[in-house]
Amino acid sequence: MGPATGIWLPEPGPKATQGPLTGIWLSTYEYTSSGREQTYIDQHHVLLIQHGRKLQARSLLGSAPSKLMMDLTINGQVITGTWTEETNPAGYYQGSTYHGAIQLLSDPTGHHLTGQWVGFGRDFDVNAGPWKLELLTTDTSPAAMTTYDQPPPPADSH
Repeated sequence: MGPATGIWLPEPGPKATQGPLTGIWLSTYEYTSSGREQTYIDQHHVLLIQHGRKLQARSLLGSAPSKLMMDLTINGQVITGTWTEETNPAGYYQGSTYHGAIQLLSDPTGHHLTGQWVGFGRDFDVNAGPWKLELLTTDTSPAAMTTYDQPPPPADSH
């Protein structure tokens, strides 16, 4: 892990060595809380860095009280990998760590990734739900990261 602010990913290398998906993205996923019998939407601003077929995404720590990371591989328009979230220590899940698999499809512009996550629940059941990422900017400069190191606007509810 890194410091209490910023990101927990190595600094982006020279732009010339990065792939076209590199940028700051809005990550949005849905999950159902069995204990609260309600569906929730969580969002993070994430820094996504692409090197060849490998993608790493890490949440900007000021964007949410939980920490999110994804390690992914891209094959054409199909993106597959794993996700991990360290939940808010002061929240309902009391800092629990959840992890699972994710598969996303890139739209032809490369600006929207949509798919599904799968992972285990508190009662050791297997859950799944929608996950999408929207490109906000290809600028990964310190100034851009500072701009997005805050909570996203509230998600649209269904």
